[in-house]
Amino acid sequence: MKVLIIGSGGREHCLAWKLASASNVSKIYAIPGNPGIAKIGQCINIGISGSDFKSISDFVFEENIDFTIVGPEAPLVDGIVDFFQSKGQKIFGPDKSAARLEGSKVFTKELCVKYGIPTAGSIKFNRNDYSEAVSYIKNLNDGDFPVVIKVDGLAAGKGVIIPQTKESALDEITNCFINNTFGSAADSLIIEEFIEGFEVSLLNLCDGRNIVPMALAQDYKKIFDGDRGKNTGGMGSYSPVPFVDEKLFNKMLSEIIYPSYEAIIKEGINYRGVLYGGIIVSKGQPYLLEYNCRFGDPETQAILPNLNSDLLDLMLRCSDGKLGSSKCSWRNTKCVCVVLASQGYPETSSKNDLIEGLDCPGDAETEKGGNSAIVFHAGTISRNSKIYTNGGRVLGVVASAESFKQARKVVYEAISNIRFEGMQFRRDIAKRVEEEIS
Repeated sequence: MKVLIIGSGGREHCLAWKLASASNVSKIYAIPGNPGIAKIGQCINIGISGSDFKSISDFVFEENIDFTIVGPEAPLVDGIVDFFQSKGQKIFGPDKSAARLEGSKVFTKELCVKYGIPTAGSIKFNRNDYSEAVSYIKNLNDGDFPVVIKVDGLAAGKGVIIPQTKESALDEITNCFINNTFGSAADSLIIEEFIEGFEVSLLNLCDGRNIVPMALAQDYKKIFDGDRGKNTGGMGSYSPVPFVDEKLFNKMLSEIIYPSYEAIIKEGINYRGVLYGGIIVSKGQPYLLEYNCRFGDPETQAILPNLNSDLLDLMLRCSDGKLGSSKCSWRNTKCVCVVLASQGYPETSSKNDLIEGLDCPGDAETEKGGNSAIVFHAGTISRNSKIYTNGGRVLGVVASAESFKQARKVVYEAISNIRFEGMQFRRDIAKRVEEEIS
């Protein structure tokens, strides 16, 4: 079977790496791909925006590709699944109607309210409601802060802001509505209460009727250790999450995930693909923060190395509406992913810095003392057989081991051999679970 992966990040490299081990995969393509994926399959330089869907579809026909897998959210929100289905082509991911769960935070919030799904209280404002939004913030008491401001549309993982003071909240409202920092993504926004707790990511496979939960992961959004600094697309992750016991996990499913999927079906939405719930737990009660319509990044890099099941088979079953009673089988290992980001990220993003210390530039696995550190490429580019940074999150270094302590040791030893100008990474990924669980 020939498989095409849409996207160019660490998530897509991880998907390619996992699928390459499937016995029935004969060739992997990626559009546009990256230097890491190029070591596994063939990368094709085609864009992935809405205007490029025809070129991608034509390529699928020309190469007789059997199955296309969409990594990032933007093509899903723009309707690539609808386009492929209109051409009779098999594709993994939700259609445009279903992808609204990520494409519009307002839509998801209203769905939660309608069906009684636990989530933070909030209020919506449109761009022409600027003065009302300002008045709302001014009328809050100091004890009401921090608050959470979420732009409605896609914002590359940076559309959630948590102002600590009234003054900073007013500044953010101005940035969204007047300074146009997020463009049309901030034509609407919601201001919601801040819930204190810990967050987890719960990814679920869906076939339109059935839903199969995957292993939990925990993501680290802030750029600096100790959850300080600006929000990013994700600076690291680990899986599983051992301090979530079976009772709490089942509560997440019974109070949030399953009711949400039932609500989606009642709304006439045929959701096939990955439904990714961002959940916060406060005093033992889980609340939905947001839904994403695809595999998480970098959660995927921490989840898939532990997956025993045939990923391609599961994806095909989702696409065909045949998940039935399928379940995911997992290895009894712990996985840690640490992201290496470019200089200046997330405010700015340095490019064209030479990356040194990759034993075999572009290869996924590098042996380190008998254990494997897997290096997934994200923001990289290849020139003259050398690998350079291409901005943003550059690499994801991953290891699986019997304990989080050992996985962290392998990851950070591998990182010590990698160098590029201004390289940023967090040193506390999975540190808590190493200290408390390992």
